[in-house]
Amino acid sequence: MKTKNIASQIQSRRAFVKTSATAGVGLTLLPPFSLSSQNQENNRMSNNIHSMGYAGTDKEKPLTTWEFERRPVGDNDILIDIKYSGICHSDIHQIQGHWGPQKYPQIPGHEIAGIVSAVGKNVTKFKVGDKAGVGCMVDGCTTCQNEEQYQPNTLFTYGYKDEREPTGITQGGYANNIVVRDHFAIKIPESIELKYAAPLLCAGITTYSPLMKFNAMKENEKVGVIGIGGLGHMAIQLAVSKGAEVYAFTTSPEKIEDIKRFGATETIVVKGSEDLKPWKGKLDYMISTVPSAYEMSPYIDCVRPYGYFTQVGQPVGGALEINNFNMIFNRVNFNGSLIGGILETQELVNYCSENKIYPQIEVIKADQINEAWKKVVNKEARYRYVIDASTF
Repeated sequence: MKTKNIASQIQSRRAFVKTSATAGVGLTLLPPFSLSSQNQENNRMSNNIHSMGYAGTDKEKPLTTWEFERRPVGDNDILIDIKYSGICHSDIHQIQGHWGPQKYPQIPGHEIAGIVSAVGKNVTKFKVGDKAGVGCMVDGCTTCQNEEQYQPNTLFTYGYKDEREPTGITQGGYANNIVVRDHFAIKIPESIELKYAAPLLCAGITTYSPLMKFNAMKENEKVGVIGIGGLGHMAIQLAVSKGAEVYAFTTSPEKIEDIKRFGATETIVVKGSEDLKPWKGKLDYMISTVPSAYEMSPYIDCVRPYGYFTQVGQPVGGALEINNFNMIFNRVNFNGSLIGGILETQELVNYCSENKIYPQIEVIKADQINEAWKKVVNKEARYRYVIDASTF
């Protein structure tokens, strides 16, 4: 059978309820950026927020600099002066059209950390000067019980239709600022640096949510992690922090020493399906972060009967092949997972801050983004590139 294309499902959801945001009323403002006199005048006339960043202009060309406008700060919104933005493989998939046709120009990025520079009159969760982050969602249901990501009116961070935006779509975090509904922003504790907080908002929560959901983060639980990249290296550290025995499955032998440092009990270098046979039925739970199609059944067989296997990586087109003949004999529960809710994301950020669980990052300048994308595709990232937004 084939898993459904999650991205295509989301793209087909009904349009977000259209609301008009009123700017300039009840706002507390700090200058979030420097404007020319002409841009200042345009800003006063339009009430839009002048922004700049790196955008995709079609599915084949490299990202390039782009000046644009965001919608005004509404009564329930905050404006964040972005300091750091992580690079996720999902950014590459979406901009390059791997998950369906896109509207351009489009600015990717959903691992965003910065400082609040304006708040709407109804906002009580944040004040100007607070550290704040934005993950994969920017608006939608505010009464859901921690599963906003599965609601039909959820507005994702970039490339999703939003008629309030001057560009017609949401624009992401490879930029100097962002306007977001306060409910969908995360408070970042003072004890964690913004550059380390940014990757938690996708790489961290995407692995933390299913690990918690399937009770894998507990003492002596045998947890397998497939694909030790931006997501995988966070999954290892999170599971280990709760006492689990973690077994890392990788096709990159040069990562063995890093994997040990992350706390894994054992590393299995996989050259072919034969390397997986000794592990049949040995694990309680397994999570795969692999963002491409691969032979899944030998990995699923590593989980004991009635255990769980979660796929969070999304390949081109979203389709994965599973050998059902294997599945009827192993009786493993297969599932997919999409990030986590806002309360769960806040819980993760607080947990990582309190326990000093940080992603391994490399901070880059904006003009290094296209080269970093190539390295992500070639599995050369160690393990998350984070863009310094001051270089836009």
